[in-house]
Amino acid sequence: MNASALSDALLDLIQRQPNAEKAVTYLTEQADAYRKTPTQALFYRVFTALPRFVGKQTLTVPPATISEIQDLRNGFVVEGWSLDRLARVWWLLQLPAEDQAAYTSTIENLFKAAEMNELVALYSALPVLRFPEHWRFLATEAVRSNIGPVQEALMLHNPYPAEQLDEPAWNQLIMKAFFSDKAVEQIAGFEERTNERLARIATDYARERRAAGRTVHPELWTLVKPFVTEGNRAELEELFGTHGPAGVSA
Repeated sequence: MNASALSDALLDLIQRQPNAEKAVTYLTEQADAYRKTPTQALFYRVFTALPRFVGKQTLTVPPATISEIQDLRNGFVVEGWSLDRLARVWWLLQLPAEDQAAYTSTIENLFKAAEMNELVALYSALPVLRFPEHWRFLATEAVRSNIGPVQEALMLHNPYPAEQLDEPAWNQLIMKAFFSDKAVEQIAGFEERTNERLARIATDYARERRAAGRTVHPELWTLVKPFVTEGNRAELEELFGTHGPAGVSA
């Protein structure tokens, strides 16, 4: 990933938003100040203060910009974000990465002190942070969170979990998404990363739902169908219906 080019593309997107002059001026001035005096205090202060200076309106993202961002970081989606969320991710890209320990500790401190909207921005930024393997534990923390917007920032339209989480953590994320009624079809890698263990978990969950007289989510079948065998076909057809996802609902 070309972090500099992505930073330029995100700043250009900010500039394209209605009445963005104040936001762009603030961001460029703070970036210049940080380059001259790269202190943690300044970096933290700007990250926290950004909404007051850039606003929270929902982004308008032109198709050409969507394509440009995808070319720079495949799977990175900003549509539907607020302007302050995007600005915070842009600001994180201004952090120098020459010293890995300094870089990771600076961002870890942000996670430790973050309120909800800051956490949303931080988890949204995982696909574009340096040293991606370093953030795996923090990603699993978001799965365990009961804060809906934080879960969604990690789970939905975010390529990081599919790329970096090991199988147990990935399976936990998928099932937590079902338990918390997330739009599982928006999980990057949802179908591609299904696995035999996850299929068994999904089948057990479907059995529990059926036994309780509850609806079985049709996307559970997506996780199970690659592992249908002659030995389990009859049971799965009865459990999920004979026509795949269309026949799943109770």
